[in-house]
Amino acid sequence: MPVEASMMAADRPETPSAADDWSLKATGSEPGFLTPPTARRLQSLSGHEESFQVDSFNRAAHRNTTAGKLTQLFKTKMLSRTSMSSGASPASSSKSPGGSSGGGAAAPASADDLLQWSNEPVPTSLLRLAPEHAARAVKMFVGILRYCGDAPGSEQISQAQAIETAQKLLHQGLKRPELRDELYMQLVKQTRGNPSPSSRSKAWGLFNLVAASMPPSKDFTGLISEYVHSALQDMEEGEEAKEAAAATWAALKRSTKCGPRRTLPSVEEIVAHLSGVKLTTIVFFLDETFEEVAYDITTSVAEAVEQLAGLIRLQNFQTFTLYEAVRPVNPKLNPEPLPDEHLLLDEHRYVADIVAELRHPRVVREGCQSRLLFKKRMFRETDESVSEPQFINLSYVQAQHDYLAGNYPVVREDAAQMAALQLHAEHGPGLDLDPEAFMAGIERFVTRQVLMTRPREEWRADVGSRYKALAQHTKEDARTQFMRILRTLPYGNATFFAVRRIEDPIGLLPPRLILGINKRGVHFFRPVPKEYLHSAELRDIMQFGSSSQAVFFKMRVAGVLHIFQFETRQGEDICMALQTHINDIMMKRYSKVKAATEAHPTGDAAQQQAAGSQSVCGGVMGGNAAYNNKMEEHLKEQQAQLEQAQQALAAAQQAESQIRCDNDALQGELADLRELMAGEAASRVALQDSLDESERQLGELRNELDMTKSALTAATALASEHSGRAEVEHARLAELEGLLEAKHKELEEAQARCAAASRAAEAAAAERDLLERKVARLEKGKESELKELKESYESAALEMRSQLKARGERLGELMEAAAHNAAQLEEMRHEVEEVRAEAAELEELRELKKDIERKEKQQAAIIENQAKRLEELDRLYREEVVARKRAHNALQDAKGKIRVYCRVRPMLEFEAAKSQTPAVSMPNELTVSHFWRDEKRPREYDFDAVFSPQHTQEDVFEDTKHLVRSALDGYNVCVFAYGQTGSGKTFTIYGNEACPGLTPRGVREMFAQIDKDAGKASYSVRVQMLELYQDTLMDLLLPDAVRRNATGAGAGRHSNEPQLPKLDIKKDPKGLVTVVGATDLSVTSEQQLLTAIEQGLARRHTSSTAMNRESSRSHLIISCMIEGVNMQSQAVTRGKLSFVDLAGSERVKKSGSTGECLKEAQAINKSLSALGDVISALAAEQPHIPYRNHKLTMLMSDSLGGNAKTLMFVNVAPTDANLDESQNSLVYATRVRTIKNNALRDEANKDVLRLRKQVDFWKEQAGLLSAEAKTAADLSDIADRRCDSPAAASTGTAADADAAVPGSGVSSTAGSRPSTAAGRTMAAAAVLQAAAAAAAAPAIGGEESPDSRSSCEGSETL
Repeated sequence: MPVEASMMAADRPETPSAADDWSLKATGSEPGFLTPPTARRLQSLSGHEESFQVDSFNRAAHRNTTAGKLTQLFKTKMLSRTSMSSGASPASSSKSPGGSSGGGAAAPASADDLLQWSNEPVPTSLLRLAPEHAARAVKMFVGILRYCGDAPGSEQISQAQAIETAQKLLHQGLKRPELRDELYMQLVKQTRGNPSPSSRSKAWGLFNLVAASMPPSKDFTGLISEYVHSALQDMEEGEEAKEAAAATWAALKRSTKCGPRRTLPSVEEIVAHLSGVKLTTIVFFLDETFEEVAYDITTSVAEAVEQLAGLIRLQNFQTFTLYEAVRPVNPKLNPEPLPDEHLLLDEHRYVADIVAELRHPRVVREGCQSRLLFKKRMFRETDESVSEPQFINLSYVQAQHDYLAGNYPVVREDAAQMAALQLHAEHGPGLDLDPEAFMAGIERFVTRQVLMTRPREEWRADVGSRYKALAQHTKEDARTQFMRILRTLPYGNATFFAVRRIEDPIGLLPPRLILGINKRGVHFFRPVPKEYLHSAELRDIMQFGSSSQAVFFKMRVAGVLHIFQFETRQGEDICMALQTHINDIMMKRYSKVKAATEAHPTGDAAQQQAAGSQSVCGGVMGGNAAYNNKMEEHLKEQQAQLEQAQQALAAAQQAESQIRCDNDALQGELADLRELMAGEAASRVALQDSLDESERQLGELRNELDMTKSALTAATALASEHSGRAEVEHARLAELEGLLEAKHKELEEAQARCAAASRAAEAAAAERDLLERKVARLEKGKESELKELKESYESAALEMRSQLKARGERLGELMEAAAHNAAQLEEMRHEVEEVRAEAAELEELRELKKDIERKEKQQAAIIENQAKRLEELDRLYREEVVARKRAHNALQDAKGKIRVYCRVRPMLEFEAAKSQTPAVSMPNELTVSHFWRDEKRPREYDFDAVFSPQHTQEDVFEDTKHLVRSALDGYNVCVFAYGQTGSGKTFTIYGNEACPGLTPRGVREMFAQIDKDAGKASYSVRVQMLELYQDTLMDLLLPDAVRRNATGAGAGRHSNEPQLPKLDIKKDPKGLVTVVGATDLSVTSEQQLLTAIEQGLARRHTSSTAMNRESSRSHLIISCMIEGVNMQSQAVTRGKLSFVDLAGSERVKKSGSTGECLKEAQAINKSLSALGDVISALAAEQPHIPYRNHKLTMLMSDSLGGNAKTLMFVNVAPTDANLDESQNSLVYATRVRTIKNNALRDEANKDVLRLRKQVDFWKEQAGLLSAEAKTAADLSDIADRRCDSPAAASTGTAADADAAVPGSGVSSTAGSRPSTAAGRTMAAAAVLQAAAAAAAAPAIGGEESPDSRSSCEGSETL
């Protein structure tokens, strides 16, 4: 037992306490603990003595010593120093160090003693810290003890608790840099001299985690590096500890280079790091493809870029990097998506930090869609010399992305050529065979701003001819030509940055703009619409710089220096891109001058060099030749230093690889030497035994020789007595001497044999080891082979048993089947006899049937002739009825009657399963009939057209598409569907993907007509999509971001957050219903309009009821406002095309609506009841029309009794279970058919527009309305009266105004002057309304009346 252990054993009581636990572990008396490894002296620790709190620890140790309780941290160390300083024996030093018999006072502890393993909490921090940080350091050490399982009396913690403890330690180190070095010192303490292998392994794992998350400070980097490196080279450390030390060394180097983590590592990251598993994240490319990249806590952006380049096999990846692509939420009511913002990521940032920031709840709450993007940092001049296919492909994708984003404004000819090149590069030849795909490709590869400059057919012809000319080219050629065209642009291959203007001394630039930087200079663009403004060449830029929030340029404009400042967070990236292009051009010029100098050594190279530098960088360098020469010399020196550094780095890397190889070789030789030493030790033992035996024999021979000499002496003494025996004794002596010489020779031979035996033993030992290894491998292979054979035998036996069992069962089944077949055979014999008897009876019946059939044929011929005559008469009658109804319908249409179509849907599967029968019939194409209760004759209803279940969606649209032309001509057109729930209204209006309804077909027809008239007129289309849900009007085209922001801020009415726009139902002077505040979306193609409609339909309220699986729970109105300008006459037409899908009426008993569905059903029935009241009042031609009773009737006021061409679809279900609802719908539609509208065309010529401008001017002069409220003033509320013309609408508005202001003082006598301001205002309004009526009269009647001229003169007089 060592001295320290014996002293502690003498001082220890009989029962060992927890305080003596370390001594037991250190001596190896407890399983699982070994003798602690020797703690080497840290050389760098001498320079950090002042940083440790050694005095505080010594005072704490002294207090514990005087109290009779030595801490385990100092017990062994102090006892050993006491015994060494006093020179006493172990027995004397075993007494209590606090007693009088002690050999001397304990020596104070040093900083090296503090960094020794301990399983007790520390009284204070190891380093000198503030009191509040010292308290946290004590808690940190307790956490390390819990993590490693060293805390006395504590149980083993679970993995989740260990991860939580590690995360808390990392949080303290990352949040408070003062505690970072303290954490490192505590980990050095717990890994230095730790006797427990499991505890030491956990401590090293925690050390590795901390080193991967944060580096130590510069003061302690050398100390930590020395300790980790010494542990890595220590031969006494175990292999597991060495592996952990190697991982810690690598993590320490990476964290020192990249700095600490910005975010706290998550539990997932910690678990993955401790288990050696890497996480993965997705990195996108500009063509929306992606790759998975593996990362851990210490993976940086530069390493991720290199890894990603390896995955996609990209060798020239130096100009590529990672960006954060952010798609911000548009704060305004603009449905157009904003372009993505690409933020350059620092190469030294950790990928884990970036992923954590992307997943942060703040980013998700703000609605930002962020992701990692891999693309080029910039286009450099050296890119043209790279021929790598992957490099060219990625460069093409990025150039194409920038072009389609509108970053490169081009003319129509270039746009057509570039579209043809992109189509060829994407699809190759042959795409023009599919017209729809070819047109879709044109719309994709031509920017929107350029696409609207001419009709689609012209684009198809132009791009098609250019596309066919590229048939012989490959896709790579098309990509190369596309990039060549972009390079020829002044701003081609530029890197773009979005900035805001701070200072513009000459007022050239807008508040928001985009900077493009390439090898030619800096280019300025207007963002929306993308428009090229100005360029500044590199020679014009004299100076530039940046800060964290701005960037400035000092450049020459028209020969005068000006300073421009812009606000941006990418100022450093802008300056780096600009400086990179300047350096590339300077290096290129320098290479040319150097080559010219080498080619003409006698020429005036200095002048050529100065002139070349001044021509390229004259603006940037000031035009000074001497300065250029100095700069070029400086570049030469920098280039030489760079080459030297690269050579030194290559040599260092080669030396490092050589050292690693030598180290591996030395490790192998060391292992072999250890094996040889073990074999030599065994041979040495055997030879030692042989040598001992030889020495024993030699000793026996020597004893025998001594005995012989003594006998010889005795024989000489008795020579006189035994003279006769002397010769015999001499002979005996000679014999013994010969024998002695022989024994000496045998001894030498034995020693030689011993040496040979030792050599043979060494060879035999080596051979034996080889044979044992070979035998072990053979036995292992034999065991595995036997195991495989045994397993295969057992599986084969098991399979054979199962097959035998199955065959036995099959045999039993076959026997049972044979018995069953025998019984069936007997039964079949009896059945055959019965069949024979029945066959004889059947022959008799056949003869009787032939007689009956002859009689029936005679009667059938007579009946058939009569039926044909009746059918002919009935056909003639029906044709006459249909012709009469058609003539009557044409007459009613000419009078303005609302057209009503009836459509009967097919029966559904569940209706047939419930045994429901058809109850509605169609006698002809204009009539629907059904039987009603006990009536003998069916009820008939006449409509303008009737569509049976056999009619397709195209048949229905064929009778409707003429209304689309009317809307383009300037008419107000409305198509709406009415019927009970589940009768097929939504299918008629919208349909599905396989069978599109009236809306998608009408949209296609509208844009087809627009493209057809592209050479005659120019059209613009706007769309609104509204939903009336439970008496609440909702905007379905409102962007989701605005809706979420307004919904989240709706709790506080007085909040500054944005609210949902208020929707007001008004009428314009032409009598058209307008919803103020609704989203007005401009569209340019049918696909864009259909996409907007699909997005709105996705937001519509639907639910499932007992009568309809997808029941619409609201009314839906889609309005397309079409404005056309005739290119010859400049006449302006404004039309409106509306599709209304009314919610179906339902009975609660049948639909089974409850809860929210019940409220929806009540609201639907209430709105349809109000619509019925309006229809009844219009049918009865009452003066009061209750439009204002409900929002639905207000929205449809211009379609029912207004100035619209209206078409109503009444949808009915054919089954008897729905007959009540079908009868109500048919009666309802019959009433609507009696309503007449006054359809007017909204068209204005140049004179009308001029008069309107004069009216607006006089309104402003009269002070009635401001210019901003001019639009709102033209709108009026919905009135409860029939409004058939704009003049009537104006009259009704004026009457309402007069009624709303009683006693205003307006005199009805002509020429009287109003006495009040309100009166003057009303008088001016009356005059202006007269002027407006005069302005509208020529547009309607075609001529200008005298009254209109006098009204205009009166307005001018006013």
